[in-house]
Amino acid sequence: MKRTIPKHAFRLIAGAVLSVPLASCVTVDAPDKPIEINLNVAIRQEVVVRLQQDAQQLIRDNPQAFPKTQPPGNR
Repeated sequence: MKRTIPKHAFRLIAGAVLSVPLASCVTVDAPDKPIEINLNVAIRQEVVVRLQQDAQQLIRDNPQAFPKTQPPGNR
């Protein structure tokens, strides 16, 4: 009785045999220079400025809620 290898098994074996020499060619080395990641980020300070202006207006409108204190050492 003669045994035959199915075509899909033959392709699988041929692929494995052909990929063996390639396995030794793949190397992973650390880079000589550090990895540099440039992120183009635009930080806007508009929120801080608006909050500061709102706080100044609140202090001007309610001076009794925010009494002026003398710095330590000047008493």
